[in-house]
Formats: sequence, structure tokens, C-alpha cells
Amino acid sequence: ATGDGIYAGIGQVVDACTADSLADFGWDLFSAWLAAGAPSKDSWAMTCLGLFGTDDTARKFTPLVRAWPGESQHKRAVVGLDVLAGIGSDVALMMLNGIAGKVKFKALQERAREKITQIADERGLTTAELEDRLAPDLGLEPDGTMLLDFGPRQFRVGFDEALKPFVRDSDGARLKDLPKARRDDDVELATAATARWRALKKDARTVSGQQVLRLELAMCARRRWSLPVFEQFLAGHPLVRHLVQRLVWATYTDAGDLDRCFRVAEDGQYTDADDEPITLADDTVIGLPHALELPEAESAGFGQLFTDYELLQPFTQLGRDTYRLTEAEKSSTELTRWSDLVVPTGKVLGLTNRGWDRGMPQDAGVIHDMEKPLPGGWRAVADLSEGLAIGALDYFPEQSITRVIVGTPGKWTVDAKTFGELDEITASELIRDLEGLRG
Repeated sequence: ATGDGIYAGIGQVVDACTADSLADFGWDLFSAWLAAGAPSKDSWAMTCLGLFGTDDTARKFTPLVRAWPGESQHKRAVVGLDVLAGIGSDVALMMLNGIAGKVKFKALQERAREKITQIADERGLTTAELEDRLAPDLGLEPDGTMLLDFGPRQFRVGFDEALKPFVRDSDGARLKDLPKARRDDDVELATAATARWRALKKDARTVSGQQVLRLELAMCARRRWSLPVFEQFLAGHPLVRHLVQRLVWATYTDAGDLDRCFRVAEDGQYTDADDEPITLADDTVIGLPHALELPEAESAGFGQLFTDYELLQPFTQLGRDTYRLTEAEKSSTELTRWSDLVVPTGKVLGLTNRGWDRGMPQDAGVIHDMEKPLPGGWRAVADLSEGLAIGALDYFPEQSITRVIVGTPGKWTVDAKTFGELDEITASELIRDLEGLRG
């Protein structure tokens, strides 16, 4: 590959060889390049992975990309993002999106986000719409299961509320793990099924946190989907459906008001709080209702329904704790209710699991704040008393949140907003995130 495009002979090689053999060949080239000290003039030995790589290549390659900035190889890591985009499979893009969502190195995360935005733009989508399409199906059947065939014995894969896979035997009994092959099993089938199971567990660990957080943040940001998109990428998706079926959904009017609530049953049917089937119109707009907008009767009804079906939610939706600003806080541009709370630095870093990012490093390589995007293009910034030392996050073992401000990025001193300008759901979630530090 050059600035002028890809050499035409590459296509002939792809046609002449099997995909797995090319991927293995490419990985051997790449490994030899690394062993030789990774000379920059031969970097094609890495970029060829984008042409020949498979899902397995992406799985092996991504941990290296994540680690390289810590080894003073930021530029190499950035090229690695291009490699993952070049592979372009669901798993490779899932890995790329994972770096964009969470990685220790802020600069690499920003470049990964730029790459995701670029891919979204090329496809005429928003970043959120692209993320709907990046959820891999992990080789599951349309009903969200997978058959692991040992010959005389078969096992069916299912998923729990955290997208952790499990297996059931032919009698429907849930097992602790996929059993080892027995003497009377078909050796070839059992070996292949065991390999599929191991790969599934590994991929599920990568994607589960992304998908659960994505839906929770969509609820907090009041994201909306059309019925066709909802059915294709959420309710009908082989993997994501396992989360969808454990949540309460709602239709919304043109004015944005909640209309009616429903759930998605295991058979794909839409039902109300009384478990009665309902029909949705083709122009229906769908969202995840927040606890602050859920009618009490609906919340209680669906809560009982989920209890009856023994369904645990992937995150707290029903019965979610909510918070409100005081009158004084509504008129203020700063929130200081956590200034006297001292917590371990690790807890502050845990905010990344709630959609927060580390701020950009400033003087002496110290990060002085945590940031979170808010609806409307605003951003919340939580100032840290000590800061986060790059490369030595335990240098300051404890922190406090000295103040929180909201406003337009890059204009904190001149365009800070009063907290009363936030809607009640955004304000509640912002407070909820930081109140979690007390736990």
C-alpha cells in the first residue's frame, strides 16, 4: 500500500490464497518485523495486516496497539488504528471502538475517536448510529444462541444480564462451563466447538462492557430510534437482544413526551406491563425511559414482570436512584458538594466506567480534571485537587473533586452555564455519577 493506493497484485494474491493462510503469513511477517526492531522503512510488514488480517489478527493485534504508547511508540499505535480500520470486520471495528471508548493513553483515545468519526462520516452516519452497527454478532444464530456440537451431545449458548455467555445441556440445565470432550464424543466436532466457545468468551468480555454502557448512556442522553432501526440493530440483533429484553422501552410523541411503555419478550413480541401483546406503528419513535419520566404504575408493573421471569437488568433502570439540585445550585456555575470528600484515586478513575474521560495533560504531565460530554454539545468538567500523574497514576493516592462546571468546550471561563440550565435528567445523572464516589 502506498499513497497512490494499493498495488494491484495484492488483489491477485487475495484471490489465489485462502484467507486464514494469508492472515498467518501476514502475522509471521509482522512478528519478524517486531523481532528485528521494527525498522520504520519496513513498516509495510505491519500495515499488511490491514489487507490480510482476520478477526483473530485483530484480537492479537489490539493489545499491542493499546500498550505501544506506554513504550514511547505513539506513532506506531496510531498506524495500528489504521490497520484495525483496514481489516474492517465487525470484530476489528469493535476493537477500534473499544480503544475510542477506553484506553490509558488520552492522545491515542482521541485519535481512535477521530477514526470512528471518519468511518461514520464515510457511511453517512452519526457516531452513535455507527456504534449501533458496530455491535458484532459473534457468530450467533438469529435467535441469539449458538449450538456447540460434540456429536452425541449438544450444548446451547445463552447470555446473562452482563452478556456473559453460559451453556445449557440438551435438557435445558445450565452448566458451570462447557464440559470437556468424552471418549464417546466426536473428536473433530468437540475440538471445533471448544475453540468456538473459547473465542466467544474472549470476544464477549471485550464487547459486553461497551454495549451495556452504550445503552445506559443512551438512556441518560434520551437517545431515540426509529422502529426499523430498533428492530434491526437492537431488538433483532443476535447479541444485543439479550440486553434489550431486560429493559423497559417506550414510544414517544412528536413533542418528545413519553407515550406508552413496553418490553421485548424472548420471542420478539412487544408486551405491556400486564404482559399483553401490543402493536407498534411503522413511524414509532422508541427510547429508553429514565426513572424520572417513568410513571410509578409502569415502573411497578414491569418490575414485577421482570421478577416473575427472573430477569435481572444490565444496569439499574427501574428503581434507579435520582437526585435534584438545590435552589442555590441551580443559580450557580459551580457545584462544590464533593469538595470535602477525599477518595482513593482509583475511584476517580472509575468514573471512566460512567462515560467520563481524563482531561488533557498539562504542566509536568499532570491531568487536572475529568470530563464528560452532556446532551446539547455541553461538557461537564470535574476539577481534581491533586491531579493524575501520567505514567504514575498512584503518585497521588487520594483526590477530591474541588468543583464541577458545565459549559461549551474551550470556553469554560467565558461560557460557563448555570446548573439550572440543565434538564432534570442530565442534572440527576451528573450528581449520581459523583455521589457514587461515596460508596
